[in-house]
Amino acid sequence: MQLGVFSLSLNVKDIRASREFYARFGFRDFGGNIDENWLIMKNGEQVIGLFQGMIEKNTLTFNPGWDSNAQLVPGYTDVREIQRQLEENG
Repeated sequence: MQLGVFSLSLNVKDIRASREFYARFGFRDFGGNIDENWLIMKNGEQVIGLFQGMIEKNTLTFNPGWDSNAQLVPGYTDVREIQRQLEENG
């Protein structure tokens, strides 16, 4: 079963300070818009999202059908199919 990429979405108080903090660990801007208070950063295959005032708490984000470069994964399993299988198996 090909699930796609997981990322960590972080509720941050200061997006610019958070960007600087994660940059020290090798994360680089990948997407988003810091002026709109959201930014996606990558370090190798690791993906984090920084969100100021947009989410209530840190969240694991499931991106079915995408790899860590936001490219479509061939033959991925649609999340609705995963849900159906889980419900069938209790």
